[in-house]
Amino acid sequence: MVNALEVPADKLIERLAQYLKTRVPEVKPPPWAYMVKTGVHKERVPQNPDWWYYRAASMLRKLYKSSEPIGVETFRTIYGGRKNYGVAPEHFVRGSGSIVRKMLQQLEKANLVRKIPRKGRVLSPAGRALLDRLAFEILRDMVRENPELAKYLPPSHRGRRVRK
Repeated sequence: MVNALEVPADKLIERLAQYLKTRVPEVKPPPWAYMVKTGVHKERVPQNPDWWYYRAASMLRKLYKSSEPIGVETFRTIYGGRKNYGVAPEHFVRGSGSIVRKMLQQLEKANLVRKIPRKGRVLSPAGRALLDRLAFEILRDMVRENPELAKYLPPSHRGRRVRK
């Protein structure tokens, strides 16, 4: 079976963000999400109005990749960046903890993520199944565009005729 690491990350995150936006009512941006920066290192608010869903999708993929639980502080480090101090040297600063915490809480409520006390969060079996299913759909769409990729499909789907 195809897993989420075998398809391009940008396509998976985009498809997952659209899925979260349309089919998962628990995941939605709070009222303040359109007025905040994603960290102190940023100078402006995000340009994409759906940035909340894309960040949540990115966090799900990061949890899929990780074999160990990931906590809020680790996500803050992942989504941090270099802060411009003017003429002084730049330094790394962590991203917003509130955004990460709220997203993880929403993903927990949607049963896509499980919390392990004192360790962090891991992807739930339902979350893993969702990412694998979307990855399979992405690969199937890629095979429609380029039939040579059919060798990467599971054996049960190789012989089937791909509709256009």
